[in-house]
Amino acid sequence: MLTFIHRCDRMLARLEYSLLIFAFIALTLILSAQVIMRYFFSSPIFWVEEVAVQILISATFLGVSYLTYLDKLVRVDMILANINPSARRRLTWVITLTSLLTVLLIAFHATEWVFRPENQFDTSPTTGILKWYNYLTIVIGFYLMAIHLMVKMLTSLKPQHESGQNEEESC
Repeated sequence: MLTFIHRCDRMLARLEYSLLIFAFIALTLILSAQVIMRYFFSSPIFWVEEVAVQILISATFLGVSYLTYLDKLVRVDMILANINPSARRRLTWVITLTSLLTVLLIAFHATEWVFRPENQFDTSPTTGILKWYNYLTIVIGFYLMAIHLMVKMLTSLKPQHESGQNEEESC
């Protein structure tokens, strides 16, 4: 069962990675087109800045989720580095649980806020797209982080000699 969960988590991380690549390629292309249109033809594309910000925000939250999967988030680990492995493992589990609960709390309240009636009809000024679609990408990023944290918690519950195999795997 744990192997299936790891496989699903790995597939989810690959999807995130692919979406990140697509987002940054799209961002590069539309911003390059904007520079060319603005400075060479004096005819800027009116929607580029807004779409670029939306893509960048989406990529940021997808990227944080992907970094959660890779366990590459910035952390202060002075205490973890100076305690014995057994205590380190327990403390890491508590930190992961705290992170999971925090992310789930934020995701829950963000979901509740996104689906409030007053947010359902707010549109962006340039593109006319409903803003809650953009907000939803942030919420999805939080839920993806929660999934990766849950898998890390399940992995940390395994005996030490078994978990060493999957820790070195990356996407």
